[in-house]
Amino acid sequence: MIRRFGAPPVRGETYVRRVGAYALLPRGRHLLLTCQSDPDPDLQLPGGGVDPGESPVAALHREVYEETGWHVANPRRIGAFRRFAYLPEYDLWAEKICLIYVAKPTLRIGLPTEPLHQAIWTEPSVAAKLLGNAGDRHFAEMLARAFITP
Repeated sequence: MIRRFGAPPVRGETYVRRVGAYALLPRGRHLLLTCQSDPDPDLQLPGGGVDPGESPVAALHREVYEETGWHVANPRRIGAFRRFAYLPEYDLWAEKICLIYVAKPTLRIGLPTEPLHQAIWTEPSVAAKLLGNAGDRHFAEMLARAFITP
């Protein structure tokens, strides 16, 4: 059973299961995050949904690049969690299955290609307080405590 973070499902809503791959990206004593500015500013672990026919690791590479402009190496899965959320950009109630990886940011290619995203560097202990969802905060706290490296 995968640990749940956040609010329980809303009674009467139908949820679509959406698997996503997300990354802790430490470099030195900092962690690479993304800030999505719309509909409200939200600090997130870089990553996102796995498309049909795509592997979670391929989705991780694609999503990290789109949201941060960075390439990564050596992704290693360290855990998973689920959360129930309304996704306004898709007008969808989703049961998000979040696969969490740690990887090494290796090369900045440019700015994020995903609209309304900005790459942000911060200390893991700060990220553990500011990330927008409890699951992301949990894994950032693990990183801050153990300083996991890829």
